[in-house]
Amino acid sequence: MSSTEISPGHVGNLTDEQEAKLREMWAVLLKLMGVKFEELSPKEGSSEGQQQQEKEKKSKRSWLGLRTSDKSNSQSDTNGASNGLENLSLSDGDDKYGQNKDFQQILASKTPEELRETFWQMVKHDHPDALLLRFLRARKWDVTKAVVMLVSTIRWRADEMHVDDDIMYGGEARALEQSQSSDPEVKKLGEDFLAQLRIGKSFIHGVDKQGRPLCLIRVRLHKLGAQSEKSMERYTVHMIETARAMLPRPVETAVIIFDMTNFTLANMDYAPVKFIIKCFEANYPESLGAVLIHNAPWIFSGIWKVIKGWLDPVVAAKVHFTSSVEDLEEFIPRERILKELGGPKDFEYKYIEPQPDENAAMKDTAKRDEVKARYLAISSELQELTRSWIVAASKGDKTEEESVKSRREELAGKLSRTYWELDPYIRARSYYDRVGMLKGDGKVVFYPELQEDKSSGSEDAANGEAVTQAN
Repeated sequence: MSSTEISPGHVGNLTDEQEAKLREMWAVLLKLMGVKFEELSPKEGSSEGQQQQEKEKKSKRSWLGLRTSDKSNSQSDTNGASNGLENLSLSDGDDKYGQNKDFQQILASKTPEELRETFWQMVKHDHPDALLLRFLRARKWDVTKAVVMLVSTIRWRADEMHVDDDIMYGGEARALEQSQSSDPEVKKLGEDFLAQLRIGKSFIHGVDKQGRPLCLIRVRLHKLGAQSEKSMERYTVHMIETARAMLPRPVETAVIIFDMTNFTLANMDYAPVKFIIKCFEANYPESLGAVLIHNAPWIFSGIWKVIKGWLDPVVAAKVHFTSSVEDLEEFIPRERILKELGGPKDFEYKYIEPQPDENAAMKDTAKRDEVKARYLAISSELQELTRSWIVAASKGDKTEEESVKSRREELAGKLSRTYWELDPYIRARSYYDRVGMLKGDGKVVFYPELQEDKSSGSEDAANGEAVTQAN
């Protein structure tokens, strides 16, 4: 599949049934955000079926419970975000990561308005439909499972990892400050984070045949106990979020290459492996395109049996073992395979330290608040259009439905562009900003080192100069 083709189940390539599931998920989320649907009624022939419609009528509840004045089973609209949906849950067999508990915690702790703001903070530059569809695909189009998973992810991001207000907001510059702290614990946290960047334990460079960003992890550079578990988790999330900022439409996934060259048991550390698995299975679903385990020695075979047992079968199916350039060439054009992996591509990772005043924009809080207000205003407008889309589809008004869908697409693009205006005020600059991969406006150059050689006629040079728009 080329980088320009849209996969089934993605924005721009949905069946009628998949689109209906997307609307159902939006309906639940909007209700959690305090949006009312008094006029909404079940559409004839909807996926719920006539029997479900009759059941809903008898219980004075409409499609997905969105029309009810019965407060007996609801938390307060002002004191909690559940709005009658607190009974949504996963079965024990589907709750691998305790997401039912996370779901209940966020409903009890956040008002609908707080949930709304944290959701749109999570959306960032993404098409909001694309974000929801990742969770729907991961849960095989089961709306309840997808909602619980997404809402629990919001809690993980906001209350557990502090992805946006700490890891990405402080970034590498904050780690540098921490490394100079007189507090030993703070100092180690900063030093550990920077150490992994400086040695190039992992880095993003180039794309595969499908235009998916490539993240190389040099396993030999990880030493058991060298960094704290907390610093490794923060480093991992920072890398994933940075890769997310580089996804060129319609690409929605990245490829991880675990380079196992010179691997020994001293490099094996199960804790970060478990964390990475949890990230991609629970919090960044459908974000992993492929995993290439390259040049693994025989001693890794027993370790792999353990790791494979932790993986969801869908994720396990994305893992491929490679041992030669020819194996890698099935995924990556030969000319893009790095020399350290046996290919011809001449690239050496050299970390560039945070620069003075590179985050000066973050001090302009007045401008930040102005752009943020515009971003949230667009999100509110998009939210209302989504509500109108759901209502039009419920009433079978195809003309209105198509009109609203068109306006939603325009607004989704506007939301993404506005996010990139906001980005310099809420995200600390990274190595990838300094080397010219992230251009600061949502555009990405995957081979920035080739821009200096504009006279080259090679395909790589062309790709280096090509600027692609991130999601």
